[in-house]
Amino acid sequence: MKSIILAAGMGTRLDKYTKTLPKCMLNFNGKTLIERQVETLRACGINEIVIVTGYMKDKIKIKNADYCHNANYASTNMVASLMCAGKELNDGILVCYGDILYEKRIAKQVIEAPVDIGVAVDIDYLDYWKARLGKKWQEDTESLVIGKDGSIVEVGVPDCPLSKANFRYVGLIKFSEKGIAVLKKLYNKSKRIYWGKDERFMNSRSFKKLYMTDMLQLIINSGQKVYPVPIKHGWMEFDTNEDYEKAIKWVKNKSIRKFYNPE
Repeated sequence: MKSIILAAGMGTRLDKYTKTLPKCMLNFNGKTLIERQVETLRACGINEIVIVTGYMKDKIKIKNADYCHNANYASTNMVASLMCAGKELNDGILVCYGDILYEKRIAKQVIEAPVDIGVAVDIDYLDYWKARLGKKWQEDTESLVIGKDGSIVEVGVPDCPLSKANFRYVGLIKFSEKGIAVLKKLYNKSKRIYWGKDERFMNSRSFKKLYMTDMLQLIINSGQKVYPVPIKHGWMEFDTNEDYEKAIKWVKNKSIRKFYNPE
């Protein structure tokens, strides 16, 4: 299995820190975010690592990694970045986001899940969410609904009722060789119809800006099963200035282990 890290984004919500470097290169407790990710992946036995770059690509430097570049990073989103690594999409793949850290145990659970498409799902995320967002935590809900057969039936609808947000999507996805074939076929079919249209597509602003959760929903709607890989804590997202500043504070006051073990 190889890993593809999506690190093309501009990090506009981290603009206090990303004016001179990509957000995956932010320092966190002595190492950059992407260094921590790569160390975790290699500790899990994944040595073939592909990084999809975009914004300030020349500042992302990881030894013994391969690179693909999304030249249209400013006008596209995660799925388009993933498809920029098209020549690498030929075997089992672990898709990671460049701004999310996770413990080794989390990565191993997803890697070892006996499914064609498996998604890390935090079944106990509310403590972290409330600590991260404070009083506004209910303003950032996103649906993740699991059906009676144990597969995911809905994912990624924003501002949903809390009853649909008992679980939280984590940006860590396993595709088997079969799962990757399903992804590519469905993406390419939809691309032929929607790529040139500047209109809303599912929950994304356009097909070019397709979120990974919308791609997963497309796969689900096609009849292919997408399964949750249940986890509890063990991950952190660095999406805003406040996320980064709180994480640094939690390291200093040693409260971070409630959510994520940085060692």
